[in-house]
Amino acid sequence: MSPVLAGVLQLLALIVALGLAYVPLGDYMAKVYSSDKHLRVEKWIYKGIGANPNTEMRWPAYLRGVLAFSAVSVLFLYLLQRLQGHLPGSLGFAAIDPDQAFNTAASFVTNTNWQSYYGEQAMGHVVQTGGLAVQNFVSAAVGIAVAVALVRGFSRSRTGELGNFWSDLVRGVVRILLPLSVVAAIVLVACGAIQNFSGIHSVGQFMGGSQQWNGGAVASQEAIKEVGTNGGGYFNANSAHPFENPTPFTNLFEIFLLLVIPFALTRTFGRMVGSIRQGYAILATMATIWLGFIALMMWTEFAHHGPAFDIAGGAMEGKENRFGVGASSIFAVSTTLTSTGAVDSFHSSFTGLGGGITILGMQLGEIAPGGTGSGLYGMLIMAVIAVFIAGLMVGRTPEYLGKKIGTREIKFAACYILITPALVLIFTAAAMALPTPGNSMTNSGAHGFSEILYAYSSGANNNGSAFAGLNADTQWFNSTIGIAMLLGRFLPMVFVLALAGSLAEQKPVPATAGTLRTEKPLFTGLLVGAILIITGLTYFPALALGPLAEGLAS
Repeated sequence: MSPVLAGVLQLLALIVALGLAYVPLGDYMAKVYSSDKHLRVEKWIYKGIGANPNTEMRWPAYLRGVLAFSAVSVLFLYLLQRLQGHLPGSLGFAAIDPDQAFNTAASFVTNTNWQSYYGEQAMGHVVQTGGLAVQNFVSAAVGIAVAVALVRGFSRSRTGELGNFWSDLVRGVVRILLPLSVVAAIVLVACGAIQNFSGIHSVGQFMGGSQQWNGGAVASQEAIKEVGTNGGGYFNANSAHPFENPTPFTNLFEIFLLLVIPFALTRTFGRMVGSIRQGYAILATMATIWLGFIALMMWTEFAHHGPAFDIAGGAMEGKENRFGVGASSIFAVSTTLTSTGAVDSFHSSFTGLGGGITILGMQLGEIAPGGTGSGLYGMLIMAVIAVFIAGLMVGRTPEYLGKKIGTREIKFAACYILITPALVLIFTAAAMALPTPGNSMTNSGAHGFSEILYAYSSGANNNGSAFAGLNADTQWFNSTIGIAMLLGRFLPMVFVLALAGSLAEQKPVPATAGTLRTEKPLFTGLLVGAILIITGLTYFPALALGPLAEGLAS
């Protein structure tokens, strides 16, 4: 079987699996966030944290809950790393340096999971399982909660109430993320991923010395890493490591896990707003961009000319032989179009244009299909922008799902889409202008610039993957990328919740003959065009200096 055909068949199998899970999972999540009943274990949690799950919150109160919980999480994870040397199960590892501890705490709390350290050489069992794995669950649940709050803003009227953050957070963990992760972990263990709490042990003799490996609860962390679109791996090689991702089947299974919730949330959205077809329109937009990027990636990686590429069946540098070009391309696109950031190959070794596709995927704003929750609310913000553009074109007040998009609403949406590009471009410019950050680049010219651009695109967009080749474990990069992750996560949430509150206060507007039909393919095309044009206009100069220049020169 040719490598191209193998890649296409894997893509088709993935689409079928996602299609089978779409309706049941989407409907189930809609029931979870619409139910008035609380499970017994949930009641224990509410009692333990002193929260009343039945109290409705307006958007400022909901936002305070998000920020307060996340601030405590950052502080807890920071202290856990700083005290690692005094904790049991530390495997003899010392405390993490302050700048790296801050970067890692910000990374995992913001669902970014950027790692500027070697996991198997820095983190013991307690930090991995009691700190990082816990944040994999709750950070993903926070993203879903904010998305559900925005959906309630569209579905409710004449009230500013958006639900209860603590209830949404706990339900997301207990009813959605935990069950899916348990099943996924069992599958991964059955296929060869490790799950233990063993210490460091030597494996054979290499170059006059022994190679050392430590065990860990890898399969369980791998499961939530993908299900929650987190991405932080137990080992530095991430999902290219055989302990995390042992076979071609587990590779495809992990791609399925990182996509299944973001795509299914469009069904949840349709259910909660009372129009399944509206959910299909958002799904079609996400799927169109995702499939388009995969097609481009496969073309750049398979069609690169030269005898070495012809013999290998494509650009194999930096890719695992057991996965090949096709599966690696699907993984690379899926992980950068979501906020996962897991990698089964090294993006720095992709062709110039292939590396550019991974960067552009993050710069779209992680919306196709995006992260758990963040993908849906990011796409809905872009839908508001698209409706506003359509209103300007036809000369009537824009409306979306029966709500008028006025000055206030469009200001919130505009602020949302401007924050992340500003962070990416300002920090990239500063790193290139100052003398010290440039010393971390292992490549010069366009590829070296791409390393810097990729790092800040990954951090500010809460993706977490690395281009490889950049030494990011410095005070400058740990601090600035940490700040970019925090601002890139929580500033947009301010405007998402403010928009949700503004929409929930409105009186529904009845549809007329002149109302834009946002469930039609025409709107899907408009939305795809708006996303690509806005992103292109924002980032084209930076992309031209990096991956485009490299790709055209090769």
